[in-house]
Amino acid sequence: MDLGIAGRKAIVCASSRGLGKACARALAEAGCEVVINGRDSKTLNATAAELASITGARIIPVIADVSTPEGQKALFAACPRPDILVNNNGGPPLRDFRELNREMMIDGVIANMVVAIELTQKVIDHMAQRKFGRIVNITSSSVKAPIPGLDLSSGARAGLTSFLAGVARTVADKNVTINSILPGAFDTDRLRGGLTKTAEKTGKNITQVAADRINTIPAKRFGDPAEFGAACAFLCSAQASYITGQNLLIDGGAFPGAF
Repeated sequence: MDLGIAGRKAIVCASSRGLGKACARALAEAGCEVVINGRDSKTLNATAAELASITGARIIPVIADVSTPEGQKALFAACPRPDILVNNNGGPPLRDFRELNREMMIDGVIANMVVAIELTQKVIDHMAQRKFGRIVNITSSSVKAPIPGLDLSSGARAGLTSFLAGVARTVADKNVTINSILPGAFDTDRLRGGLTKTAEKTGKNITQVAADRINTIPAKRFGDPAEFGAACAFLCSAQASYITGQNLLIDGGAFPGAF
């Protein structure tokens, strides 16, 4: 399927690995020029070379922390007027909410809510003027089904979801859409790190810990990041212009609800 976005310019935040990388690859395969971003130069440059080799697209690596003004400036220096923005950022680690102090809470809200709003502010008017724009936020299934210990991440991402839901309606007539994808358990470094910590905490073998987690998912497997990337690319497509202000839950059926 031709997504109708060949030649478009995209910024994908936190994309040196994991779900961000999968989104960058899918957009590059669709013919986009893609700015990828990360904080580790070795990993980022390796990802850029890999994606360029696989897709033949122009991949521009930007080493930056998008949570900082300097990092955001670096992103837009590489791509001043993107047609596509994929907001993504790492979440706070698993922690009992009683252990959170004010500084931790502020940092979490900045990383998982404020940054995406700031980046959206910087791109939305240019998108509206050109009558094309796609903004996709990578949030979490915990927005819909909060996970104990990830309360800060859940709260900040839920705040982002509500904030941008209103904004989305103000630019829908300009062919600018804003949507979110809520990932469940995908086979990424972050998931494997969490499984390892659970194994260490419980004394169980990591294979058993993974099996226990899989058994809670009706699909009986972890998600493939490529599946996530494909969904992101479709939301960025020309064909998705009538989809806005929506939250796409991709969790293998783990959330036990109809709505």
